[in-house]
Amino acid sequence: MWPLDPSRKEVLRFAVSCRVLTLMLQVLTRFLGSSTPIVYWFPAHLLQNQEPLLRSLETEPWMPLAEDFPPRQKIPRNSIMELLYNWKTCSSVTRYILGYFLTYWLLGLLLHCNFLPWT
Repeated sequence: MWPLDPSRKEVLRFAVSCRVLTLMLQVLTRFLGSSTPIVYWFPAHLLQNQEPLLRSLETEPWMPLAEDFPPRQKIPRNSIMELLYNWKTCSSVTRYILGYFLTYWLLGLLLHCNFLPWT
C-alpha cells in the first residue's frame, strides 16, 4: 500500500466526498422526480392556462384531414405533438416549458448513454 502523505489524504477525501455527493444527488432527484407529481402538474397547469391551442382542443373536437398535412408527415395524435407542429404560433410560456422538457430529455439521453451521471 502506498504511504498516505497529507496531500494524498486530502485528494482521497475529496474524491470520496464528490462521489458520495453525486450519488446522493442522483438518488434524491430520482426520488423526487418519480414520487412528486407537482413537478409535472405545474407545467401542465401553465400550459392549460396559457396556450390557446390546448383550449381549442378541449372545446371542440378536432378531426384531422389528410390535406392539412404534407405527404409522408404523420398526423398528430396527442396535444404535445400538436404544440410541437405549431411551434411558431405557441405562446412564449409554452415554448419555454416544451424547450425545458425537450432539452432535459435530450441531455439525459446523451449523457446517460455515455455513462455520465444524469438523472
